[in-house]
Amino acid sequence: MTKTYMAKPGEVEQRWWLVDAEGKRVGRLASELAMILMGKHRPTYTPHVDTGDYVVVINAEKVEFGGKKWQQKEYRWYTGYTGLRTETAENRRERRPTLILEDAVRRMLPKNKLGRVMLSKLKVYAGSDHPHLAQQPEPKDIGGRSPVGA
Repeated sequence: MTKTYMAKPGEVEQRWWLVDAEGKRVGRLASELAMILMGKHRPTYTPHVDTGDYVVVINAEKVEFGGKKWQQKEYRWYTGYTGLRTETAENRRERRPTLILEDAVRRMLPKNKLGRVMLSKLKVYAGSDHPHLAQQPEPKDIGGRSPVGA
C-alpha cells in the first residue's frame, strides 16, 4: 500500500537561488519565481506547508515587457481618499523598479497567510548588488523561452 508523502513544517531544507532578471520578460519570470517560492518545483510539494526556496533577484530594473506595455500598462491602487492613483509601467520603472516584479509575483501566489510568508522569501534588487552573499545563493537561469520541441 502506497502512502502519500506530506511535508511537515521545518522538515524541508530551503535553498537560496540567485536570478538575474536582465532581459527577461516580466510574466515568464514571475510565474517561474512563484513556482519556486511555493515549492512546486520539488517532488515533496505540500499545499499547506511552506516548501519553497528563497530567491534573490538582481537587475530588476532591466526586465522587459512585450509590445507597447511600457506606455499602455497601468498600475492602480487605492490611497484611502476618493479615487484611485494610477501610473504607467514606464513611470513605475523610474520610480520603484523592484515593485513591477514584486507585484507580478505577489499576484501569482496564494492569497492567504501562507502566501504572505512565501512572498517574504522573495528579495528583489534594482541593481546587481545584494546583501545576501552570506547565504551563498546558487545561480539559477529561469524566465527564458524554452527551445522549440523541448
